[in-house]
Amino acid sequence: MNYVTVAAFSVALVSSAAFAQEPAASGADAMLVGPGITMGKAATMPLKHVEIKVTDIVTSQLIGIDIYNKQNENVGEISDVVIGDGKSVIGIIASVGGFLGLGESYIVIDPASIALADDNGTWKAYVDTNKDDLSKAPKFDYAKLKK
Repeated sequence: MNYVTVAAFSVALVSSAAFAQEPAASGADAMLVGPGITMGKAATMPLKHVEIKVTDIVTSQLIGIDIYNKQNENVGEISDVVIGDGKSVIGIIASVGGFLGLGESYIVIDPASIALADDNGTWKAYVDTNKDDLSKAPKFDYAKLKK
């Protein structure tokens, strides 16, 4: 698990404007306030805090979740989360195809096209597609990311 991704996703989900005289933003409200994560070596704002609700989800809960289609076929697994400009989740990276890690490829799915559900204590993701369409989706290559 990439702890930088977990931390970044958590911050992106819950970044807020909460000074000592103001209560901390929480849940979805926290996501709507503030500029997001600053790229650089110095923070541009004073430290702020956020309250997380039990209904919020963090990346450590997302990574590794199996992805199913309408026919309840396992079509992939959530591998990573993409945060655009340090502000919000813009993509979910899924590993698709292959067997036991061999021959798999990665695609990036728009978060709006994924539904999450707790199925008797196990988180599952659902998409409206089939294995064939996923295998034809544009591939994502980690090697092309800026280091």
